[in-house]
Amino acid sequence: MNTIIDRGDGIWQVKVPLPFPLLWVNAYVVVGSNGDVDIIDPGLRTAAAEARWAEALDAVGFRWERVRAIVLTHHHPDHYGLAGWMQARSGAPVLMSGVAKASAERLWGAAERERTGEATLALFARHGYPEAASPAMREHLDGFAPMVSPQPDRIETIRYGDRVRLGDAEYEALHTPGHAGGHLSFWNEAEGRLFCGDHVLPGISPNVSLLPFGDADPLAIYLASLEEVERLPVAAAFPGHREPFAHYGDRARAIRTHHEERLRKMEALLTVRMTGYELCRATFGDKLSVHQLRFALSETIAHLVYLENQGRVSRIEERGVASFAALGG
Repeated sequence: MNTIIDRGDGIWQVKVPLPFPLLWVNAYVVVGSNGDVDIIDPGLRTAAAEARWAEALDAVGFRWERVRAIVLTHHHPDHYGLAGWMQARSGAPVLMSGVAKASAERLWGAAERERTGEATLALFARHGYPEAASPAMREHLDGFAPMVSPQPDRIETIRYGDRVRLGDAEYEALHTPGHAGGHLSFWNEAEGRLFCGDHVLPGISPNVSLLPFGDADPLAIYLASLEEVERLPVAAAFPGHREPFAHYGDRARAIRTHHEERLRKMEALLTVRMTGYELCRATFGDKLSVHQLRFALSETIAHLVYLENQGRVSRIEERGVASFAALGG
């Protein structure tokens, strides 16, 4: 696999390895005509990722001191994890939305991390996650701390609609929420070029999760955002995973269709009352790793909340555990 690819016009794709089934996350190095570079989504901190960046320095031909900015589409660890490490080497500011900054502090900051983990486990328990399985999930959540350390100490926030310079061109910071609160995509209308993070991905559907301290109905927000961005005249989309692609609007529509089909499937399963955990197993199977189960359960809960808000399922709470059934019609 070619891991560092010149995509033209000063854009380099760096496939930063991940210890997960996704295998890699795309970072992008955007080189200006004066030799300065901007880096988008540097990746998760692992020894293999650090080694990939050593390769990228040679392949692209830049030095850390030429990094002008470290720009983040969102706060998820596979995108954010190396931001502090890279800032320590370059001195460059980290740029992200205000919501993403607050989310990163809540998830990864020493003062908030434990409380957020407990709140996540409590949410899962309310949706039927077995108490006996909680220690393994807590260990999994705690295991991310070294992969997002050190934290950046110089963060500049990007407001929605701001113009952000990447290489020699200006990009508009588009608010594209749903996959992550405060998620940004960076749009250059003149070239039809979009750095889309994890908002729209080729071949796979971005995870949409309901988690503590996040959006109350993330799937509704995500579907509405997809409908907005599918109208963009994108010639080249640079995603957080898989390969750059065209036909962005078609892919956004396909993802909306995917979620509509999943909602109908879940609604059909709920002719029998189920907890979120039971519905997750019925939808995604019972062979999931702890890592995969965290995503699947969070996504199942997001779909249940959407169905409930649409008046398509009812919720009953008994002894602190919610269960759901389709209302039919």
